[in-house]
Amino acid sequence: MHILRAPRKEVEQFSRSILEVKENVRTCSMCFALSAAQVCGICSDPTRISTLLCVVEQLADMVAVEKSGSFKGLYHVLQGVLSPMDGVGPENIRIKELVSRVAGDKVQEVILATSTSVEGEATASYLAERLANYKAKITRIASGVPMGGDLKYVDPVTLKRAMDTRHAV
Repeated sequence: MHILRAPRKEVEQFSRSILEVKENVRTCSMCFALSAAQVCGICSDPTRISTLLCVVEQLADMVAVEKSGSFKGLYHVLQGVLSPMDGVGPENIRIKELVSRVAGDKVQEVILATSTSVEGEATASYLAERLANYKAKITRIASGVPMGGDLKYVDPVTLKRAMDTRHAV
């Protein structure tokens, strides 16, 4: 409705902007996030820790980690998760490229930051197995009770995971 009511000039500018995005945005050749350049701003930032690699499912996950300000390394965007029921196997997401990056011996730690869904857990498990023979340390992000969470509202599976992965204070 907004487009129908908007002045023609505004709609034309909007249309040009959409075409510009389509023509100029591509995936980063290193991490597979979206970028206007061949290598995105994060991958080309010399202040980032290049030996630390965080593996995420989608660009939105990378954005969420970046917003937290807690990670200063590089990323690898899988562009999906393993899901045999949906016909998504290792060849359908960016696993081959991840293995190549880790095999290069520069990466010292790979943080698996996939979701805690069945598919996310299966993907993390598969990746841990595929990367086990390389020298990089493989870690998984913690999961459990959220900050400010009330235990009586936390589901049993999440509470069990939080108890199983507890750590010293």
